[in-house]
Amino acid sequence: MTDGGGRRRRAFIGSFTAAGGPGIVTAAVAPDSGALTALSSVDGVPDPSYLAPAPDGRTLYVVSETAEGAVAAYRVTGDRPEKTGAPVPVGGNTPTHLSVFAGHVLTANYGSGSVTAVPVRSDGTLAGAASDVLQHKGSGPHTLRQQGPHAHQVQPDPSGRWAVSVDLGTDSVRVCTLTGGRLEVHREIALRPGSGPRHLAFHPDGTHAYVLNELTPTVTVCHWDAATGSLEPLTERHVLPGAPTGDAYPSGIVASPDGRFVWTATRGEDVLSTFAVEGDELRLIGTVPCGGHWPRAIAESDGFLYVANERSGEVTWFTLDPATGLPRYEASLAVPAASCVVFA
Repeated sequence: MTDGGGRRRRAFIGSFTAAGGPGIVTAAVAPDSGALTALSSVDGVPDPSYLAPAPDGRTLYVVSETAEGAVAAYRVTGDRPEKTGAPVPVGGNTPTHLSVFAGHVLTANYGSGSVTAVPVRSDGTLAGAASDVLQHKGSGPHTLRQQGPHAHQVQPDPSGRWAVSVDLGTDSVRVCTLTGGRLEVHREIALRPGSGPRHLAFHPDGTHAYVLNELTPTVTVCHWDAATGSLEPLTERHVLPGAPTGDAYPSGIVASPDGRFVWTATRGEDVLSTFAVEGDELRLIGTVPCGGHWPRAIAESDGFLYVANERSGEVTWFTLDPATGLPRYEASLAVPAASCVVFA
């Protein structure tokens, strides 16, 4: 399969090098089966735990989830991405997520509870030092996990007007603007105390958002208004059909391109949950095993669901039932300490 520019579709898999991961793995994607075949690996930065392709697919941005915290850019010209320059410090501790927004790469820095903006040149390379670091403030009732802010994700909203950051430590979602390289909080939305929001996925129609909570195994369904940059929590639904046997640790969430389904991963139970979207509600259809241990991240691509299983060290993929949305296991690709998978 190729994109509009004639390039073959690729999967890029992040991993924790400190835990034996190979760094960034590039894999070919079979268009009919969704199967992944490893092509190369590069270990240019330590612990590249999360990756984000540029909109044109020709540059891959990578966080280095270390105490120092950095972001790097790789040119994607063939089967082996090539680093375009030295990693840029983000001025924050242990960045866990990044995205591309308004001519910048944004990173969510979990350890320091901040969001960083790094400018990007027109050719996709990083322009240099961070233009701004927005420090989150606050805490939550969970004495071990919420003593301070822990930014876990940052991404643009579907309209491209707002940057939305999710903070596990403060039980809140911040809607931000980026003007002249400066990040400013437009609105902070409080979620249920102790819920521990981790990641957010927007519905493709741009009017709903689904916040996956890590400290309680739930999804908060929200109404999203792009005109005003406002997020309104509506309902909260459990991601498991029964009480978990221990701490559940939900991790990843994704909405289907047609808007009919939402999928989540739960690490403590090693399962994928499927929800039917019913207006302002989510209905849990069922759960299936993730095909490995500790599913850290999930992604949908061309009708297949992919899971990065960190502790068992592989990426599994599933076909999706068009009627129920339930995933069916197909196969796996070994990637030690796998942390995420993205496509370009």
